[in-house]
Amino acid sequence: MKMNDLKSMSVDELWNLHEKVSAALTQRITAEKVRLDERLRTLGAVDKPIRPAPERRPYPPVRPKYRNPKNPAQTWSGRGKLPSWLDPQLRAGRKLDEFLIDRSARKHRHKA
Repeated sequence: MKMNDLKSMSVDELWNLHEKVSAALTQRITAEKVRLDERLRTLGAVDKPIRPAPERRPYPPVRPKYRNPKNPAQTWSGRGKLPSWLDPQLRAGRKLDEFLIDRSARKHRHKA
């Protein structure tokens, strides 16, 4: 249907066309929904209830264990991904123990 055809139609004719289009869309959308629901059912997604993830228990804050000697503000707790400041130093042959915070207290603790 061309735009000129719509311009030449009366309000009643346009309303009837609107109702036919709405009915056709409703029918097609319903059929598509049924088809998608059937597909989900075959995939097994509909029958399994979606439950929320369990709430994680709160963890205490972890104190920093290692410090960057070039920038003391950069610290690392020893957990998670290796920080960007530490990786090149270790590749250069330095040991992780060289970056420990308060090394003397740690050595003293091990002797006791």
